Amino acid sequence: MASQDRLTATLIRTAPVAPAPRYAAPVLRIDGLSVSYGSNEVVRNVGFDLDRGKSLALIGESGSGKSTIARAVLRLLPVGGRATGRVEFDGQEVLALPERRFRPLRGRAIGFVPQDPGNALNPVRMIGVQAMEAAALTDEADAAIRKALILETFAQVGLDNPQRVYDSYPHQLSGGMLQRVLIGLAVLARPALLVADEPTSALDVTIQKRILDLLSRLQQELDISLLLITHDLAIAAARADQLVVLKDGLVQEAGKTSAVFSSPASAYARKLHADVPALNPDRYARLRDPGFRLRGASEAPKIEVSAVTKRFTVDGNILTAVDDVSFTVPAGTTHALVGESGSGKTTTIRLLLGLEVPDTGEISVAGERLVGRSHQSLRAVWRHLQLVYQNPFISLDPTWTVEHLVREPLDRFKIGTPKERAEQVREALANVGLGEHLLTRKPGALSGGQRQRVAIARSLVLKPDVIVLDEPTSALDVSVQADIVEVLLSLQARLGLTYVFVSHDLALVRQLAHTVSVMHRGRIVEDGTVTDIFGNPQHPYTASLLESIPSSIADPVRVPQPKSRQILRKEQIA
Repeated sequence: MASQDRLTATLIRTAPVAPAPRYAAPVLRIDGLSVSYGSNEVVRNVGFDLDRGKSLALIGESGSGKSTIARAVLRLLPVGGRATGRVEFDGQEVLALPERRFRPLRGRAIGFVPQDPGNALNPVRMIGVQAMEAAALTDEADAAIRKALILETFAQVGLDNPQRVYDSYPHQLSGGMLQRVLIGLAVLARPALLVADEPTSALDVTIQKRILDLLSRLQQELDISLLLITHDLAIAAARADQLVVLKDGLVQEAGKTSAVFSSPASAYARKLHADVPALNPDRYARLRDPGFRLRGASEAPKIEVSAVTKRFTVDGNILTAVDDVSFTVPAGTTHALVGESGSGKTTTIRLLLGLEVPDTGEISVAGERLVGRSHQSLRAVWRHLQLVYQNPFISLDPTWTVEHLVREPLDRFKIGTPKERAEQVREALANVGLGEHLLTRKPGALSGGQRQRVAIARSLVLKPDVIVLDEPTSALDVSVQADIVEVLLSLQARLGLTYVFVSHDLALVRQLAHTVSVMHRGRIVEDGTVTDIFGNPQHPYTASLLESIPSSIADPVRVPQPKSRQILRKEQIA
């Protein structure tokens, strides 16, 4: 057989497969599955069926057992994990199979898309080398044909230049491209079942939509069954035929998506439903009202950013990261900066915090100019201008206790006596709803929500006027996110804090912010109140962000098409 003929025969598998007869057995059947680590049972008596060509979502908070079930299906439980019950794949019980008999199924018949492409791909090996290992699962002996199949699959998952991707290292590709690579490698062998574990949790909202669209398209074209693991009810509702709601390893509710989503029967499913930002845009309106009343007051803005530009030199090329950016924030309100990765949000807040110096423009906080000040002079400003980082799992020193973490800013500024500092630490923890019993714990002994509350308490202990919130909930489950939002708005209403909130999640922005600036390629393309921007977006980029909200929940956030009236700084927008 000629090489070209073999290539054609291999690639023909990309064509849609005829649907299985309606009476066919489910591709995956789980019955009475329990998983334990020693005496600790983390999944109890779980059961569900996934039909051929269909999708099922496992949803729930961290620790609910979603990923543990996926690992049990893939036979990838950590050392010490023990699974009991039945797991049937394609009519065959696989839980009790010896590893040597199950191994041929993993990767070939059951594909896997892990959560974090940054950890899933080897950073010191090119994508092509790693892809060739995955292509070995196709049983194609000819290396040239395997490479052709890889490039064809990369094109199929929407990578515009497959050869460049093949020749790149992971750090040379964006997060969305890396996730597409992982999906491409997972479907390379044309599996019957694809397990996707939080495949979009670390991605911008527009890239998230493209990845989910891709999974849906591949599912239809290749007749793949999809097991989707997510904590986001909105994504599950938009993408899955069936839902299984988990809490503490137990099934709380299961059934068709339309039924579970529209009329959740369990208290836990109702709570998840209530915590979806796009479904409940006015949930925190009462807490936002004080800030709204402050808008339009005669006092000077708390923050003024005026015509700020910042350029960097990268590989000999000049990159304009922030281009003529201006906005103001009234005292006691929340201003959001939104946009995709690379839009200039992070550089803007680094300029605001004095961590970078603008090439041109002015920045002032509470009437104090930041540009041109010495480091020592900026220290006085930083006492009243604090930052809450994006990821509580890496922003807190794992070797320090909670008391040490929250007290450190007081120690650095030499504020008060040791006794007074201890009292201020307790007060800051109480402000975020944490008890004194956590003082001696280290971050590793805290949940994600508790860690972020500690990070907020640390920023509050100096009693600042302004807090910059850099994606403060993106690493958290939707229910924990809701708790943090309530804490932030309660503190703002009580203490009159001013927030600058950086996010790509417009649904969350609508709940939290009063005003918003939409950034695209370093420029602000729209600026105004959240109500105006959400109700009547004037720029196509803003509309595309809004349209990326999962379709099944888009109705609460009506997304009209951009109209022809003048847009903010229209002369700057290409």
